[in-house]
This record gives sequence, C-alpha cells and structure tokens, in this order.
Amino acid sequence: MKKTLRGKTYDTAEMAIVKKIAHGNFGDPAGYEETLYVSENGMYFLYTYGGEQSPYPTEKLVSMSKAKAQAWEEENA
Repeated sequence: MKKTLRGKTYDTAEMAIVKKIAHGNFGDPAGYEETLYVSENGMYFLYTYGGEQSPYPTEKLVSMSKAKAQAWEEENA
C-alpha cells in the first residue's frame, strides 16, 4: 500500500515487517489483519485492513512513534 502522510509518500513494499497478526479466518466479515512496519529511516507504521464488520473495514496506514510501536508489539506478544 502507498500512502502520503505529511507530504511524503510511504510504500509498505519498501518497508520491513516487524510483526503481523491476523484475527479471524480468511473471508470472515469480522476478521482483520494488523501489520507493524518500520521504514528504512526508522519510522513505524501500522497497516490495518479487514472485513466489513471488523474494526478496520477500510485499508489504513497510520504512523506511530517508536514507543507506541513497542507498546503495540508488547500487547500483541
């Protein structure tokens, strides 16, 4: 996914995956995925996407601080 945030374009294809979590099964309308990425310059992003009844019915890429990324990772250990 490519997204422009604060005038800069980020592409998940060019970032490293830190952790990926799937909730539910493929095709589950309430299922969703969360993927934590880190860019080459150390910026963290959470990519979310899911079914129409999930918390993430549309694709999103949200920037996170390093502290928030670490907290998310710990919550999802």
